[in-house]
Amino acid sequence: MTTTLSETKIRIHSYESAGTVDGPGIRFVVFTQGCPLKCQYCHNPDTWNAKAGREVSGKELVSEIVKYETFMRFSKGGVTFSGGEPLLQKKALIPVFKELKRRNIHIAIDTAGTTNIDEDTRTLLNYVDLVMLDVKHIISEEHKKLTGLPNDRTFAFLEELQKKDIRTWVRWVVVPNLNDSLDYAEKFAQFIKPYDNVELVEILPYHKHGIFKWEALGIPYPLANTREPEKSEIEALADVLQKHNINTLFAK
Repeated sequence: MTTTLSETKIRIHSYESAGTVDGPGIRFVVFTQGCPLKCQYCHNPDTWNAKAGREVSGKELVSEIVKYETFMRFSKGGVTFSGGEPLLQKKALIPVFKELKRRNIHIAIDTAGTTNIDEDTRTLLNYVDLVMLDVKHIISEEHKKLTGLPNDRTFAFLEELQKKDIRTWVRWVVVPNLNDSLDYAEKFAQFIKPYDNVELVEILPYHKHGIFKWEALGIPYPLANTREPEKSEIEALADVLQKHNINTLFAK
C-alpha cells in the first residue's frame, strides 16, 4: 500500500534555507532527527535522539522546500537531507523524494550509509542525484572506537551506490592522531580508487565548533584535548590523493 505525502511522517531537527557547503549551488538543508552513530567529533549531538525534534508530514516538508525552488534553480542547487542520519527514516522519505523529483528538484543526501540494503534503500536511491558519504574511518576497529559501530554498512552502501552508478562525494573528516597520517591517506586512496562513481573526496578538517552542544546536553566531549589540523597538513593529505588522480575538495 502506497503511503501518501499527507500520511507519511518525518521527524526533523531543523532547516537551513541557504546552505552553501552541503552540495552544489545554494541548497535548502533538512536536518533529520536521529542517528545510530555517536561520533566523537560530532557537531550535532542534539540530533542523536530519534525521539526528539518535531514531527512533520511529508506534505508540510515538501511545501517548506518548494518555497525556495526559484533560488535553488537559479544557483543550480537543490535540497540536501542531512542529520542526524536521514537513512533512519528512508521509508518515510520515499514519497517526499518522489514528489521532489516530480518537480525536478536536485536531491542530495549527506549520510554515513548506516543502513541495511533493502527494498526501501534501493527505492529511495532511485530519486537521489548526489550522495555525500561520510567515511569516518576505513579500518573497522578504529571506526567502532570513533563512532560506536563498525563500518561494514557504510562499505556495503558504497557498493550499492556504485552498482546504481550514483554520483558520490566521499567526505573525510581529518582528526589528528586518528586518521591524519600520510600512510592513512595512501590507504584511503587505494580504498577509493575502484569506485568510479566517486566524483571527488572532500577533506574536512576537524573542528571544535560543536563543543557547546555537548556541554549543554551534559555529555563529556572525548576530543577536548585534540588540536585542529593545520592547513599545510590538509594540503599534504590532498596531495597523496591527487597523486592517485583522485579529485579533492578542501578549504584553501
